[in-house]
Amino acid sequence: MKNNRNKTWILLLLMTLLASSCKESFLELPATGQLSVSELNSKAGIEGLLVASYAELNGRGFRRVTGSSNWLRGSISGGDANKGSNSGDYGDLIPWMTYQLYPSLFDIGQKWSAMYEGVSRTNAVLRILPSASADVSEADRQRIAAEARFLRGHYYFDLKRIFNMVPFVDETLTYGTGIEKVPNNVDIWPKIEDDFKFAYENLPATQTLVGRANKWAAASYLAKTYLYQKKYAEAKVLFDLVIASGVTSGGLKYALVANYTDVFNAAKETNSESVFAIQAAANTGSTDNANTDLGLNYPYGSSAPGGCCGYFQPSFELANSFRVNEKGLPLVDGSYNSATNQLKTDQGIVSDQAFTPDAGPVDPRLDWSVGRRGIPFLDWGVHPGYSWIRDQSFGGPYSPKKFIHYKSQVKNLSDATASTDTYSAINYNILRFADILLMAAEVEIEVGSLETARTYVNMVRTRAANKDAWVKTANGNNAANFVINTYAESWNDKVSARQYVQFERKLELSGEGHRFFDLVRWGTAQTVLNQFLEYEKNKLPVAYSGGRFTAGRDEYVPIPQTQIDYQGRDILTQNPNY
Repeated sequence: MKNNRNKTWILLLLMTLLASSCKESFLELPATGQLSVSELNSKAGIEGLLVASYAELNGRGFRRVTGSSNWLRGSISGGDANKGSNSGDYGDLIPWMTYQLYPSLFDIGQKWSAMYEGVSRTNAVLRILPSASADVSEADRQRIAAEARFLRGHYYFDLKRIFNMVPFVDETLTYGTGIEKVPNNVDIWPKIEDDFKFAYENLPATQTLVGRANKWAAASYLAKTYLYQKKYAEAKVLFDLVIASGVTSGGLKYALVANYTDVFNAAKETNSESVFAIQAAANTGSTDNANTDLGLNYPYGSSAPGGCCGYFQPSFELANSFRVNEKGLPLVDGSYNSATNQLKTDQGIVSDQAFTPDAGPVDPRLDWSVGRRGIPFLDWGVHPGYSWIRDQSFGGPYSPKKFIHYKSQVKNLSDATASTDTYSAINYNILRFADILLMAAEVEIEVGSLETARTYVNMVRTRAANKDAWVKTANGNNAANFVINTYAESWNDKVSARQYVQFERKLELSGEGHRFFDLVRWGTAQTVLNQFLEYEKNKLPVAYSGGRFTAGRDEYVPIPQTQIDYQGRDILTQNPNY
């Protein structure tokens, strides 16, 4: 009887399905996991798309080397640091420091894809915005469009300075309507300018959420875009406005914070110096919200901060650059690498052997930027040297320091849910006010006043001279022989003034992803980087084996071979000499 009842139910179910299948509506089912247009064109939907556009700033979904911090291309290729760790760990990064890149290198394709993913997300916002529902006010439409175009400008700016000639795809193109046929034979600087101009003209001066781009961030980025093109007069107008009147999205007047290291402290980073940053947060329920882009770049060893992974070790050459003369000024002539001036290190000296740190005069920013033996490492204690380094013979004696969280912040401003303790809440500043001042100083040298340029540089140096903020030992004494002064004498010629500003950028912004791009735009990359290689090879012969910068090729990375294969050689042209 039970079997008969089961057969009856099965028969009724089959008859119901058959009747339903005779109607066309049976085939009209919503796609699983896909949002409808009505959900996306609401205020919540469009704001969600915009937040997703911000989210790609750190290269989410791709390798950790693809984010907008550019620690790989900007700093490792620029000589601030080497790959670190050891030769067998993630060897694909070695060509970035020896200028032996090739089109099929995986991380080149990853960087391209991550930045175009950002472009795609901003285009999605701009594409749906015209059909926004009634709950999106006209003011919101204007702001959202301006934020999206600001972000698109950023992604293309990054693509431009890394790959040079790249396709420009806007919101009017989709697959099947021409996106796959856009060539890379047109200079996209004018398009980048247009996006930042629109953002500058349409963004509010302040935002309800401080992580969003505002009018002054757009003005700063537009001025930077002009600077890269050597449009100094246009850049000066904007830099003057930004320095005089610029405020953060939270309404703080742009200014240098009193303590240099607060720029890199997750507990103090929403401050007057942050112009535009990749926002990071820990313990939100997803480690994707933390700073994972720099997660490899911690000292190595069980007792070390983070415990992993020993990447991004500052170079000998960078550390030496913080040597100063008797006046407390940098050795811009390059003599910091001489046998007399180079820093004493613990290279080859294990941690249980005696070592006395260098006693010569150094810029105090050295020990906020470079971790070295015998000097306190934030609140983690004194850096022990060898035991925090994975392989000194390959990476050298130094540890990264700027983007490391404090011991007192573990599991609070580092992510307690992660498998590693290197995912932190430390923001990365794509633009900060010290950077603005030093770019403005460059512009003043070219079309303005050498004395104004000196003033801007001295503002940066004065902050570094704040003795209360210098690294101290446990008894409150200075941790090293810190000496720094401002440029007291007038600057009388452009050649020397350029040297002073360029060297100040090297010191102030070390390890922040700027150096390589600066050298390329200054036209000094071949000379400076080959001199760097000649020096560094003597210290780390295995790491820098075969390294040589070739002008006319190494200023830009190759177009990914996968992209050329996808679109065809008649669409994408490879960069010269690859």
